[in-house]
Amino acid sequence: MSVDKRIDYIEFPSSDFDACEAFYSSVFDWSFTDYGPEYRAFNDGQLDGGFFQSKLRSTTAAGAALVILYATDLEATRDRVAANGGTICKEIFSFPGGRRFQFLDPHGNELGVWSDK
Repeated sequence: MSVDKRIDYIEFPSSDFDACEAFYSSVFDWSFTDYGPEYRAFNDGQLDGGFFQSKLRSTTAAGAALVILYATDLEATRDRVAANGGTICKEIFSFPGGRRFQFLDPHGNELGVWSDK
């Protein structure tokens, strides 16, 4: 059931659904549903979303919103991102309330991961 006035669904571009599925399922335990050559949906355990067929990339340099995930072990998550085909584009840094890093997924979409530890 959707919650009123909350982010309910998010979509990312991808030109290689298999690579994105392998990456996000290995690093973040997301599950996927294939809807053919134009779309692949995911669930991260709480939020649903999808990947649509596109050569475009979602990056802050291009003006996109930055999606930030949470991890209790920031270093281990950074290492899993790098080991599974992601590129760390901003190493771990501190900010008021926690620490985070930013990465590019195998397609080149930019996301962040933060921790309060």
